[in-house]
Parts: sequence; structure tokens; C-alpha cells
Amino acid sequence: MQAQLIPIDGGRPLDLVKDVTVVGRKRGICDLLVENSSVSKLHCVIVKTDGLLFIRDLGSTNGTKVNGQRVTRGALLPGDELAFAKARFRVHLGPGDPEVGHNDVTEMLTSFPPEDDIVEELREEFVSDSDVRLLPDDSVR
Repeated sequence: MQAQLIPIDGGRPLDLVKDVTVVGRKRGICDLLVENSSVSKLHCVIVKTDGLLFIRDLGSTNGTKVNGQRVTRGALLPGDELAFAKARFRVHLGPGDPEVGHNDVTEMLTSFPPEDDIVEELREEFVSDSDVRLLPDDSVR
């Protein structure tokens, strides 16, 4: 499946080529760099699975919005407007993708992977693809 984020204010499309894409300003960690000061260093993660896109905000300062609504997680559909703080994009899924019906959308929203699964995927991705070491979170006991 070809998935892209098309900048609404112009610019080249951003390809989502990985199954798990970390979005933000932090070089060396983020797969998709958005050079806008309103975007957090680790802003959100986009998960591509079974021809669908899901998004989860990573506690960003200025938030993530889908079609104008601030979200912590949810599904992305073709034509949706996705905003990372002030950076705005239109979601594009390439030709040949199946259309999603109303019942499928309801199922997608209720079957989003648990937060722990996403964190574990991110840990595996960071450890295998970079020199970044994740330290234990002392706040969780």
C-alpha cells in the first residue's frame, strides 16, 4: 500500500514507507522529520497495517488533530486532514487500496493496538536501527 502525507500549504509529498513511522523534529530517531517549531521532538507515531493507517500522539505539546479534532489515537482514512501542531497534511492512500465501509471504520477504531504494544514496537525499532538506548521510566513503579 502506498501511503503519503500531502502538505496542504504546498511542498513535496511525504512517503510513509515503514510499518511504524515516528513523526517529529528529532534527527536520528524520527522516521519522518517535520521541521516546524510547533512540532514536538517525538510528536506521534503512524502505524500502517492491513491497508489501514492508525495514529497515536506521543504526548506532544501542541497536539495532533484529525479533521480539526484533537486526538490521542485513531484511524486515518483517505482524504483526512492530519495536523501536527501547525503543520497540516492531507492523507493519501495509493490506487488499488480497498474502500473502507462504515462498519470497517467502527472495527478499526475499537481494535487499535494497545499502547504497550506500540511502545514495545518502538523499542525494537530504536534498538535495532540506531544507537539509541531507552532508559527505564522511574516514574512507573
